[in-house]
Amino acid sequence: MSNEVTVPLLPCASIDDTVAFYEVLGFQSTYRQRKPNPYAAMQREDLYLHFFEMAGFDPAQSYSSCLVLTPDISGLHRAFAAGMRAAYGKVLVSGTPRMTRPRPRKNYDGVTGFSVIDPGGNWIRIVQHTPAAPAPSQAPAGRLEKALANAVVLADSKGDPRQAARILDSALAHPDDGDPVTYVEVLVYRAEVALVLDDPATAAEMLSRARQVPLTADETIRAAAAFENAADLL
Repeated sequence: MSNEVTVPLLPCASIDDTVAFYEVLGFQSTYRQRKPNPYAAMQREDLYLHFFEMAGFDPAQSYSSCLVLTPDISGLHRAFAAGMRAAYGKVLVSGTPRMTRPRPRKNYDGVTGFSVIDPGGNWIRIVQHTPAAPAPSQAPAGRLEKALANAVVLADSKGDPRQAARILDSALAHPDDGDPVTYVEVLVYRAEVALVLDDPATAAEMLSRARQVPLTADETIRAAAAFENAADLL
């Protein structure tokens, strides 16, 4: 058999809140009911997600997740970010709901991915689709690069920002003499993790330090993506 379609069915505390959030991301409601059980079907092009409401459900205790493969991860992230900016005035990077940024994932052979954590606490894990098996990623070389790779796995994949912060703080306490662009990337990511942990003071400190890193013209170009991320944080 071929042409089967699998559709994730995910829990939430409020169908109304969930539908509203996914509409911000460009989804449309293709089916919705209140009785006998609150239920909604959402669609964005070929991406289908269905939700059911549970009385007393606590999104903070959710372990529900699904994997989305896309050939254009940057384009999808930009579209989601644009929807958030239009609806909320900013990209949501802390609290629930929120969205992480596309980054290479050490635990996924270096393939780039990002996550959407919706109002129901569901992790929609979006990764770059590669028809062929991805080439093994090059192991991080410097102390900061290794710390960044490990922290991304913990915070963006496993949902453990506290441990990610510990790893980054340890590396930043004794930075190596490696690539200053990596230093900027680590500082900006530490700021993002701080916001997830509801620590805006640390986030502001890290962004200030990132702006003070001396960079050559070439390094400034390479660090552009990190500074674009920084602009969405505060």
